[in-house]
Amino acid sequence: MEGVVAVFIPIISIIVIGVIFGLFFLYRHRTRQEIQTTVRAAIERGQELTPEVLERLSDSLNTKFGDLRRGVVSIAIGIAFFAFALLLGQEEAKGPLMAVSAFPFLVGIAYIGLWYFTRRKD
Repeated sequence: MEGVVAVFIPIISIIVIGVIFGLFFLYRHRTRQEIQTTVRAAIERGQELTPEVLERLSDSLNTKFGDLRRGVVSIAIGIAFFAFALLLGQEEAKGPLMAVSAFPFLVGIAYIGLWYFTRRKD
């Protein structure tokens, strides 16, 4: 039974990560599609699209705290993988899972750094 669990844990983990990324990109695509539909409808009605309106529409895609949110979520995922490695209880899986946990953790730190330096620039 232990061998079956050891096989299914990585498979399910990869599937869950794939589903999360798929949903993220699907939501992002729908948001951009709705903005394009709004712009097309405004053009068809003959409304003038000023640079300020277009800038506001583009700001709705990139929020002021977007990088901070991505950073916090990435760090949380990295910590979760690290905790999973410690709690799993299998010594041969601990090293690879800790190595995998470093990637989202460091990406999260990079996003928070981007948020910090962008905020200081404004």
